[in-house]
Amino acid sequence: MERIRRKLVLEDGSAYCGYGFGSMRDKFAELVFNTSMTGYQEIISDLSYTGQAVVMTYPLIGNYGICGGDFESDTPRISGLIVSEYCDTPSNFRCEQKLEDVMKEYDVAGIFGVDTRQITRRIRDRGSCVAALVGEQADTESVAGKIRSMKLPTDQAANASTKRIYDYSSPQESKGTIVVIDCGIKKNILRMMSGRGYKLTVVPYNTGAADIMSLSPSGVFISNGPGNPEDCGAVIQTIKELKGRIPIFGICLGHQIICLACGAKTYKLKFGHRGGNHPVKELATGKIEITSQNHSYAVVPESLAGTGLEITHINLLDNTVEGVSSGRDRLFSVQYHPESAPGPCDSAYLFDRFFEML
Repeated sequence: MERIRRKLVLEDGSAYCGYGFGSMRDKFAELVFNTSMTGYQEIISDLSYTGQAVVMTYPLIGNYGICGGDFESDTPRISGLIVSEYCDTPSNFRCEQKLEDVMKEYDVAGIFGVDTRQITRRIRDRGSCVAALVGEQADTESVAGKIRSMKLPTDQAANASTKRIYDYSSPQESKGTIVVIDCGIKKNILRMMSGRGYKLTVVPYNTGAADIMSLSPSGVFISNGPGNPEDCGAVIQTIKELKGRIPIFGICLGHQIICLACGAKTYKLKFGHRGGNHPVKELATGKIEITSQNHSYAVVPESLAGTGLEITHINLLDNTVEGVSSGRDRLFSVQYHPESAPGPCDSAYLFDRFFEML
């Protein structure tokens, strides 16, 4: 089929011309990169990418199509996908749709035939930036000027979170209830926590502590999600009121929220951590885990002093904080994704650790 020429424009005025696939609407979004070799379906449906355009460093994307059971959300909110080579003829016995069909359905813009290595180096060297996916005939300098005048949206968790309370699993003989605070949760987290005898009740991100305690929970889980953790004031206040009263476990954005609730600080990384090959060391055992990661922000190590939180895990690539815990307050959290999807399953034991606390 004949492809429409499109281009990716960065805020510094650089442009990369290629061919469009998926939605043909113009898109403005924060540009980031992911180093995973597989898992593009999980990536486009991960709500932590709300409002972002993702450069895939692995060159061939779309070759195994889309499998219905592998979505991480019901409504993907990623803005764009930038790939070197797009495969429009997938081969996989589980394939149900082509990647492009799903991108059209959910208004995700794409471009292929561009130098993703060069774009990734640009992000790595200069940091994440705002970019635009537009038609090839659009005036580059005019688009770049519009990009430079834009401000990234705030409180993205509000867009990604559920708007209603619902039960994900409810066994006939329940050991108790786990309240899941949804800031943009991946479905595989719920899959990993189901089937253990506990009722999982998912609540909106801004649910107050009193409403959560009215559900008589055995524990509270805080999910991953998009955006700046400092925008999540409602969740931070909720955890301030809950800590010490009930076991709490947080992943990714949930990790940052727990740290902020305890009095620590966060900062934005130059280009974030996104991929399935980040080595993380557990300090207590010396064990190295290869982890799946997707985040722009990290916890300031020095700010943890006096919070009651102890650093449990560190990233071996840049020594950023990857995990904290507090025996006094019965809580712990990790910056990475033990549920993988995509990525290795080295850290799945953390779910067992949470259930042992209940």
